[in-house]
Amino acid sequence: MSALAAATTHAERRSPPAVRGATIADVPAIVALIDRYAGAEVMLPRSAESVVVALDHFLVAVDAPGAVVGCGALKEYSPSVAEVASLAVSPDSQGRGVGRMLVERLESLAAMRGIEELFALTLTAHFFESLGYEVTDRAHFPEKVQRDCTGCTRRSRCVETCVRRRLEQQRLAVAA
Repeated sequence: MSALAAATTHAERRSPPAVRGATIADVPAIVALIDRYAGAEVMLPRSAESVVVALDHFLVAVDAPGAVVGCGALKEYSPSVAEVASLAVSPDSQGRGVGRMLVERLESLAAMRGIEELFALTLTAHFFESLGYEVTDRAHFPEKVQRDCTGCTRRSRCVETCVRRRLEQQRLAVAA
């Protein structure tokens, strides 16, 4: 590889990724990214079919060459409450603000949909706290517990922390 090509490749990796709505072509990369963490029991696995069904709720971060380096989804539980779900960033892209960009775009999407409160179940509460979320009891979100936690294979040994954030009214007005 020439020095110019190597410098270009390095610059492409260091430029901020673009965040956009996921497409059907992104599904294999989304599933692979989630499964990488599911294999380490950091996330729950997602099938390609479940991602396709929820595709309109997924965002992806893509690097300059177009590879998916992060993903996240907005999982709605009521007209006013949604979960930041399936948030994953490739190890090579961690520490570059990709997770922050995805969460901020998911918050904007939630605001455009009229959602007033977001929550997440996470092993990295400190990340969400740095974005203005606060630790709370998952019992505040009975829809989540009933729909997802009750049948989860990890329920008896769940160590995830629940975090929440109310979307401020001025942010709701800006997004509209």
